[in-house]
Amino acid sequence: MTDLTDLSRDHDLSALQRWLEENPTLHIAEGLSRLAPPARAVPFLLLSRDRALAVFEALDPVHQQEVLEGLRDDRFSDLVEGMDPDDRARLVGELPAKVATRLLAGLSDEERAKTAALLGYPEESAGRVMSPDYVSLRESMTVADALAKVRRDGVDAETVYALPVTDDERRLRGIVSLRQLVLSPPDRRISELMQRDVYCVHATDDREGAARLIQEADILVLPVLDSEDRLVGIITVDDAMEVIEAEETEDRALHGATQPLRRPYLAVSVLGLARSRAAWLLVLLVAAALTVNVMQHFSDEVEAVTTLALFIPLVIDTGGNAGSQASTVVTRALAVGELRFSDLPWVIWREARVGLLMGFLLAAVAYLRVTVVGSTGGAATGSTSLVALSTGATYAGAMLPMLARRVGVDPAVVSAPLITTLVDAIGLVTYFLVARAVFGL
Repeated sequence: MTDLTDLSRDHDLSALQRWLEENPTLHIAEGLSRLAPPARAVPFLLLSRDRALAVFEALDPVHQQEVLEGLRDDRFSDLVEGMDPDDRARLVGELPAKVATRLLAGLSDEERAKTAALLGYPEESAGRVMSPDYVSLRESMTVADALAKVRRDGVDAETVYALPVTDDERRLRGIVSLRQLVLSPPDRRISELMQRDVYCVHATDDREGAARLIQEADILVLPVLDSEDRLVGIITVDDAMEVIEAEETEDRALHGATQPLRRPYLAVSVLGLARSRAAWLLVLLVAAALTVNVMQHFSDEVEAVTTLALFIPLVIDTGGNAGSQASTVVTRALAVGELRFSDLPWVIWREARVGLLMGFLLAAVAYLRVTVVGSTGGAATGSTSLVALSTGATYAGAMLPMLARRVGVDPAVVSAPLITTLVDAIGLVTYFLVARAVFGL
């Protein structure tokens, strides 16, 4: 099947035009992202004005920047002016200062003011992802008045499916759905229809917390208030999904011991990929040096009972895996709001028992296996070490992410590879201390 890359390489403009007309917006955006930056301008210019804006908004900021750099000033201004303010603010935040200045200079006064207001909030705040384009109602309005306002002002609004209700000072009083308005008598008051117990956040609150609230409360719109509790914007469910995706992508990267790329994989250079991984590998290399030191310290024990060396991988790998499992589960629970720091004693108590149960299970299996290929003393050493290490590793894997959250560090930073590396050294110490007791070394 012919794709955008083939058509661009063949310079067949008529076939390229047909392909653009036949394919949906997201498919076109994906095709453009796979083209080299200089090749994106031609297919983009073949799109109609409205279609071009839809495709442009579907691109990642790094690709948006590359498209803008290949366009003439008039098309450049049209695209940027037509973007939603929150999408535009995200783009500006990713651009170099020179390009961002050019972008803002080409906006109308109204759109420039909206964008500047969003950029004034902290980068990871709810204010950065909210939309200032919304339709709000008053309690005293009738359904007929409300529907008239929706028809008049809803064209440029982010959404009209859920409408905040405010007083004369823009303080939030409730929320009403478009469905309720359409199905209610025209003379009925908004105060009789609106839901008064509504969720809301402040513009300076964390954006991930706001996004998770939308997800957990199963709502379409989350009102955003300023420091004086006045309505300044809304966060929609689609914006919340983007925030959650970005946060989970970052957490997965940290769990894999790499820095988040913050851009599509194919848009990152080989040097950039290496740079994102090198720092973590160096940290883990230093941590792994602890294992070497432990081995050196207990070299006499290994020489005295050579079979001890056979079971070192079994012990330390099992401990690392146990710690990694606990860390992953607890970090995820923290991310979705299932756990708070006050739950630490309960988490430790639960995970210590889980580790102990797993330790006895693994020890029983290992004892039978080690007895076949080694000695009874080696089997006792390995099994006892597995019980102790599985319990301790699970305990540490659960506790460290919660302590990290307490001191303001992303729990994902206490990643599985880091815990595994630290547990390796602790596991060796445990193993050799048990061996000393069993063999009388």
